[in-house]
Amino acid sequence: MKKIAALPLNKQRDTTCPKVFGVSLLELQQQGLSKNGIPIVVWNIVEYLTQHGMTQEGLFRVNGSMKMVEQLRLQYERGEEVELVKDGDVYSAASLLKLFLRELPDGIITSALHPKFIQLYQDTRNDMQKESNLKELLKELPDAHYCLLKYLCQFLIKVAEHHVENRMNLCNLATVFGPN
Repeated sequence: MKKIAALPLNKQRDTTCPKVFGVSLLELQQQGLSKNGIPIVVWNIVEYLTQHGMTQEGLFRVNGSMKMVEQLRLQYERGEEVELVKDGDVYSAASLLKLFLRELPDGIITSALHPKFIQLYQDTRNDMQKESNLKELLKELPDAHYCLLKYLCQFLIKVAEHHVENRMNLCNLATVFGPN
């Protein structure tokens, strides 16, 4: 069961800053909150985790401190400079990334294309045909979604390369990120 709590009035978000969580990828691009098609918050977290979290056991499975995740989220929402090395830790940064992805209004794989991806997965044709169909289907994603998906896949492959230390092989990563 999710806990729902209102922030005290003095801690509620500043409406002059553009929202970062819970907005579309296109909106983030239009607000200048993306770098090379990647939301800055995602880019910051991935860079931090690449440098500091690749060998952390349970990366993406161990939850970070809810308090710290919320503090980091608020810093991003207020447009503040966030230094994850100083202000966060590996597990909280990983939890923040999952939160960002979970709150995307249409997900990385858009709701319109989601059934097509499921159908392709369930398709019994040969792998060469599936690969060709997957490439065609990926071309249908909006640019911002494709860029983020590609970036995350490249990062998660790097995470999986350290599976002996972090215990996060491709199957475990799919279990964590699939729903998002």
